[in-house]
Amino acid sequence: MKRILVVDDEPQLLRAMQINLRAEGYAVSVASNGTEALHQAASNPPDVIVLDLGLPDIDGADVIRGIRGWSELPIVVLSARQGSTDKVEALDAGADDYVTKPFGLDELLARLRAVERRSAHTTTGGVIETGNLIIDLGAATVTRAGERVHLTPREWDVLQLLVSNRGKLITQRQLLQTVWGPAYREETQYLRVYMAQLRRKLETDPAHPKHLITAAGQGYRFEESPS
Repeated sequence: MKRILVVDDEPQLLRAMQINLRAEGYAVSVASNGTEALHQAASNPPDVIVLDLGLPDIDGADVIRGIRGWSELPIVVLSARQGSTDKVEALDAGADDYVTKPFGLDELLARLRAVERRSAHTTTGGVIETGNLIIDLGAATVTRAGERVHLTPREWDVLQLLVSNRGKLITQRQLLQTVWGPAYREETQYLRVYMAQLRRKLETDPAHPKHLITAAGQGYRFEESPS
């Protein structure tokens, strides 16, 4: 079953989308603002996102840029803004398609099928075994040397984002905006604290980490042990 995240601040539209998309076989989750959308996209990545531009806390184009910093999952903009400038901005930010309100369900479904076919998105579910770690992204569990590791929800959000993009640098701003929200984009101390906690829990030698790697002044990445 394809999972879809619908982001819009109109309660009636969200309810209608849930009913209609579920009837078409989608598993639907919803968000009413950009902060919630970024969090859901990172903590439980959907197969496709339908996103309104006119959100109450963050402009939709900025939400797209935030997601594109770490993911290529398909994004279809659904907006009442019909100007070419808005459309160009959304597409330049990384949207895959743009549908203007009002719209027909058949048109939206056709657009969704098209972006799903074009997408190179690879699901981030699965089990990663590296060194003495087993990280199950689907079950949200971690074991180290055969023993279950307890992570707080925020620690898991940070780890999941890094592991889902293993080998790729995730900037400090991308991590903060995705996990904590746009208001925390400059709070780099949060990351230092949480990365130190994760290393204590996951690394054999926290002072010389092999998996949770710092790129000084830039961000962090998760590295798998050489096979």
